[in-house]
Amino acid sequence: MRAKEVEFDVTYINLREKPDWFLEISPHGKVPVLVVGGEPLFESNAIAEFLDEMVPPRLHPEDPIDRARHRAWTDFVPDFAKALSGVYYTRTREEVDEGLAQAPRRVARLEEAIERERGNDGPFFRGKTLCLVDAAYAPFFQRFAFAERYLETGLLDSFPLVKAWSGALLAEELVTGSVVSHFEDEFAKNLVRRETYIAQFLDAGTQAAE
Repeated sequence: MRAKEVEFDVTYINLREKPDWFLEISPHGKVPVLVVGGEPLFESNAIAEFLDEMVPPRLHPEDPIDRARHRAWTDFVPDFAKALSGVYYTRTREEVDEGLAQAPRRVARLEEAIERERGNDGPFFRGKTLCLVDAAYAPFFQRFAFAERYLETGLLDSFPLVKAWSGALLAEELVTGSVVSHFEDEFAKNLVRRETYIAQFLDAGTQAAE
C-alpha cells in the first residue's frame, strides 16, 4: 500500500490477547487483515494480490509467465522464513548450529532464483523498483538482520545476491517505514518471551521490562 500510495489507517492489536472484534473478521486469527468497504480480506498474499489488481502501478510483471513465476517465489516465503527462524527462534547454541546447518539449502534456492529471474543488477528482486516478491520477503529479512547483530552467523555471506537484496530492502524507506517505530523493541521482547538463546545478548532493559 505504501508503494502504491494508498491511503489507509492501521489498528495494531496485541496478538497474545486478540480482541473479539478481530477474531470475528480474521478466520485464521492472524494479521494482517484489510477491511475494504466493510469487507475483511485476510492472508498477506491474498491482500497483496487484491491490491495489485485494483491499484496501479502493477507490482507484478505484466507477462503472464513471469507473473506466475513471481507468484511461485512468493509461495516459497514460508520455507525461507522457516530457515531463518530456525536459526534465531532457538533455545540453545546447539539448536542455533542445527538451524545453520539446515538453512543454506533454502537460501541457495533463493540465490539461484535471483540470478535466473532478474537478468539485471537489481537492487530488488525484479530490478530497480519494488515488486510483490520484495514485499513478501522483506519482513523476514528485517527480523533476521536484527538477530544477526547478536548471533553473527554470517549465514548470508555465502550468498552475495541474497545478501545484497536484503541490504537494499532494509535501506528502503518503504520497507523500514512499514513497521512501528519501536519494532525492534517489540521483536526483542518476543525473543525474550520465547526464552531463545539470543535473549541473553539483548539489552538488559528489554528483559527487565518483561
